[in-house]
Amino acid sequence: MPKFAANLTMLFTELPFMQRFEAAAKAGFKAVEYLFPYPFPKEELAAALKANGLVQVLHNLPAGDWDAGERGIACHPDRVDEFRQGVPRAIEYATALGCAQVNCLAGKLPAGVSEAQARKTLVDNLRFAAEALRGANIRLLIEPINVFDIPGFFVNRTDQALAILDEVDSSNLFVQYDIYHAQRMEGELGNTLSKHLARIGHIQLADNPGRGEPGTGEINYAWLFKHIDAIGYTGWIGCEYKPRTTTAEGLGWLQTASA
Repeated sequence: MPKFAANLTMLFTELPFMQRFEAAAKAGFKAVEYLFPYPFPKEELAAALKANGLVQVLHNLPAGDWDAGERGIACHPDRVDEFRQGVPRAIEYATALGCAQVNCLAGKLPAGVSEAQARKTLVDNLRFAAEALRGANIRLLIEPINVFDIPGFFVNRTDQALAILDEVDSSNLFVQYDIYHAQRMEGELGNTLSKHLARIGHIQLADNPGRGEPGTGEINYAWLFKHIDAIGYTGWIGCEYKPRTTTAEGLGWLQTASA
């Protein structure tokens, strides 16, 4: 049976953020993830996790000015110092929250920067972060994101992410496989998961089109959940989708998948 984590950035948004922990627990979730913990005191987040019996399974490294449209800075040659200063901050939060893995958002290819230069910057930054996180017993992930939702995002396919893993050459770097992004860019969900399972550290989901809950689009989630079990994936699956109405009203799929 798959294990599902509520993504509190996208679920229960009808509530203030700090109230979403309780809502997730009441809905039956045992774990949570979200984009960024940094706007909140780590002690407050840790208390919310503890009070609701939740495990935190993922958050991202600092990723630049999100509200201004930045989606990561790891491939930006002029932001290396900023990126590397964010790594100990991520370690501080992840350690306080008991979060065993963090994700690196590569960012959009900057104007005037060649793909080769951006790739070298990204590889060097990932190598730095993977080793720093290893010392804190935290895994590093890198996520391909589709270029329809985020035009210009630098890492956008599984094979590209795997090639970057090869170049970084760290046993502490894995792929974050988002089913929704993968469906939009390449399909072949079942075969890709089977072939590269050992290099996939975390899975996320949403249906397509629309990025709604499972069962609202073209992806055969009933089959895919059974396949994920069959190939031996034992990690969490982050529910990073946009509910069509309220989160609670759209959770029928969760009861079916957990049955």
